[in-house]
Amino acid sequence: MNWKNVLVMGAVVLLPLSISAQANILNAKKPEEIGKKTEAQIAKDNDAPLPYGYVDDRDILWSKTVWEVIDLDERVNFPLYYPLDTIDIGPDRRSLYDVLIKNIKNGNLTDVYVDSYFTEKRKFSDLEATLQKVDTTDYGYEQYNAGEPISPEYINKRSITAADLEEYLIKGIWYFDKRQGELKYRLLGIAPVAPDVNFIDDESMDLAEAKVPLFWVWYPSARQILHDAKVFNQRNSAQPISFDMLLNARRFNATIYKEDNVHGDREVKDYIADNALFQLLEAKRIKETIRDREQDMWAY
Repeated sequence: MNWKNVLVMGAVVLLPLSISAQANILNAKKPEEIGKKTEAQIAKDNDAPLPYGYVDDRDILWSKTVWEVIDLDERVNFPLYYPLDTIDIGPDRRSLYDVLIKNIKNGNLTDVYVDSYFTEKRKFSDLEATLQKVDTTDYGYEQYNAGEPISPEYINKRSITAADLEEYLIKGIWYFDKRQGELKYRLLGIAPVAPDVNFIDDESMDLAEAKVPLFWVWYPSARQILHDAKVFNQRNSAQPISFDMLLNARRFNATIYKEDNVHGDREVKDYIADNALFQLLEAKRIKETIRDREQDMWAY
């Protein structure tokens, strides 16, 4: 057994109790005690997201900003999508969308923006028109035209849920740190994507064309929230990981759809139209260009 394996095993043994899926479950005398830590556990707990190191602008030798799309139909991305039905499971298991919406609604997450350039902020009240549709049936209009109050059963409300999500968009920057001599990635923003709520139930509408980013979240300010929310670990339910760890470790599959460029950051589909294969090849070309940059730094 080499030293690398010894260090890995030691790190696993010394992991804090705070990452347990259901804290105190083996010591609980009542179901209400499950998930509640003792005072001793809280005192010893050092559960926080791994802080980013300071990077001086002079240490950035090269950088490239890219936008990527995470397709939730891919199996490797399922931890970001499930669970959808939260009625029969505990409050410690929620999808990424439910975690974001809950914290935006209760005011814990305030750095929410219209687009990926983070220039115009939005509150939950501003997002309600994007997340919910209220419609009146024909019988409701008849009551309205007759001067009668509209009965509640004639008012249809449709809200975007986690099950409606199809993708996530992320924005990040690849940069070469000349002080440490390595290529690194820093996640800057994330946005859930779903069909437009006004056309989501319209069978005549192509939902692929109606997909819109609901909002953009400035990722660094959401790290603590995403660290507290845990992702189900299929291999070991006693050792879940957090959404923050999953995203920072890039434990997902994503495709580049845009990079910063002289043409106003145009997307790949804007200059390669109506050809999905060539768009995918272009995304891979951009990815390989970024990877080759690190090799070139060492080769020359």
